[in-house]
Amino acid sequence: MSTIEAGDIVKGKVTGIQPYGVFVELDGGIQGLVHISEISHKFVKDVRDYVHIGDEVMVKVLSIDRQTKRASLSMKALENRNKDEKRHVKVKMSLNPGFNTLKEKLQEWIEQSKKEDLRK
Repeated sequence: MSTIEAGDIVKGKVTGIQPYGVFVELDGGIQGLVHISEISHKFVKDVRDYVHIGDEVMVKVLSIDRQTKRASLSMKALENRNKDEKRHVKVKMSLNPGFNTLKEKLQEWIEQSKKEDLRK
């Protein structure tokens, strides 16, 4: 029996492609599935844009059932998310003046509303 455990990073061979994911054969006759949501951090419209039958791929074992010899696998767990991309998102959010303006104006609007209520 194979010594593959959950959390291991292993090489496998793509044996099948379906719209919902990729079948990968691992050592020891274990058949794994990389669900479409585990292929990439990016949106995956077509699995065939990422892999082809016969490709050797590196995958992370998410879980394994030794009785059925089936595994749940991930390719995106091995992707390095672009640090600049994450930093860009944070900067982009901090430059959004909409929420800051609301926060700054809220107290002023509350005061205006109170004054208008007193006039009535």
